[in-house]
Amino acid sequence: MWEIIQAAGWPIWFLILASVIALPIIIERFWTLRRSNIIPKGLVNQVLTEFRQKGMSTQLLTQTAQRGPLGQIVAAGLANAQSPRVVMKEAIEEVGRVVTHRLDRFLTTLGTIAAMAPLLGLFGTVIGMIEIFGSTTVTGANPVQLAHGISVALYNTAFGLMIAIPCMIFYRYFRALVESYMVEMEREAIRLVDAVHAAPSR
Repeated sequence: MWEIIQAAGWPIWFLILASVIALPIIIERFWTLRRSNIIPKGLVNQVLTEFRQKGMSTQLLTQTAQRGPLGQIVAAGLANAQSPRVVMKEAIEEVGRVVTHRLDRFLTTLGTIAAMAPLLGLFGTVIGMIEIFGSTTVTGANPVQLAHGISVALYNTAFGLMIAIPCMIFYRYFRALVESYMVEMEREAIRLVDAVHAAPSR
């Protein structure tokens, strides 16, 4: 592996740094964006059952808010359960925007790496081409410098694509996952609003 890095020249270190940043982001997003962590199964039904049986309480709001992003949205709705329907929906939407921002965490960085990796590879290719042209003199070409220039050009191009392709795949996957979660949480929030305002006032 070290021989490949040496053959790729100093531009490869930019790509190595990009991969070192991208890999932890991918692992962290996989762990954080688990469905059970974002949308606990049966959360809205459990909260509505307790709300109808015991009414509003600080303990209910606290426990609900601690159950992930959907719990925070549901808690915001419950905190305004005695308010008009419009106010309740506005509170849910406000918290929803904050939740969306948190779910999108690091995705901009991952998308930037996916877009920049081919350019970094191209940069290495240009450096390699400069070395190739620099190896040519009036007396002929320096074979060692010529071979090194070719290695720098090809290795950087290959590494740039190897980093960009999986980063772009994971970026698109995580973006789609976040969007699907937001649609489902919005649907659950609407169900909460309808259920609370359909219930007899306390």
